[in-house]
Amino acid sequence: MRQFEYLKPKTLEEASRLLVQYGEEASVLNGGTDLLVRIRDGISRPKAVVDIKGIDRLKEISFDEEKGLTIGACVNLNDMIQYPVLVEKYRILAEAAHTVGSCQVRNRATMAGNITNASPLADTATPLLVLDAMVKVFGPQGEREVSIHDFFLWVRKTCLQAGEIVTAVRIPVYKENVIGNYQKHGRRDAVDLSTVCGAVVKIGDQVRIALGAVAPTPIRAWKTEEFLKGKNLTEDVIAEAAEIALRETAPIGDIRASKEYREEIIKVLVRRGLGSIRRD
Repeated sequence: MRQFEYLKPKTLEEASRLLVQYGEEASVLNGGTDLLVRIRDGISRPKAVVDIKGIDRLKEISFDEEKGLTIGACVNLNDMIQYPVLVEKYRILAEAAHTVGSCQVRNRATMAGNITNASPLADTATPLLVLDAMVKVFGPQGEREVSIHDFFLWVRKTCLQAGEIVTAVRIPVYKENVIGNYQKHGRRDAVDLSTVCGAVVKIGDQVRIALGAVAPTPIRAWKTEEFLKGKNLTEDVIAEAAEIALRETAPIGDIRASKEYREEIIKVLVRRGLGSIRRD
């Protein structure tokens, strides 16, 4: 393992300055479940690791009737899952977070880390896409919010600029019930990376669909959603929606699955998801 400098700032300002100082040779440490493995395997070779777990405000989770649910960057997934409002109002996100690794992994892993890695198969990304989440960011120019739809740019590439850190994820309040499900297809039933994953929800009269591991970034199936507007979810409509969703994707073949297999799973997950919200 390559030697690196370990830095643990106490404030966001200090953390941002360190990231600017070291530039592309710095990596941010949230839970470390991905970064430390990549360093061990020689995939990532940072000169400095900036541990932000010492910044107290990043460990907070709160709910406001106007602003919604705000989850700090250093809140681990198990603590997040146990937050009552999350289970009550945003159950699909709790379902997705529960599929991330083992219980031990979830005791360290964070949602901010999960999305900042910008993996196409990030488990929490698709629920955040259908929930229109906002990503709170701090950097040299101060604080800003970025729509989750603008956050992912490419495989392991986000819109974060030099010196910027994800501080929290905010999910808006919905007056209507949010019903739906998260599905993850992998080689094993648990503790595995996704072959394909997806989130399907109905908020009021609107159906929303997001898919992961099917393109360079997690995607929202906008054309499929447009097709479904005003339609009853009959078997024929669901079947056509699955075909449209497939055309919105660009899956590849890799060690986990072939391109053709992924294409079939995409249609299966969309059909199952839509069938589930029809029954609800």
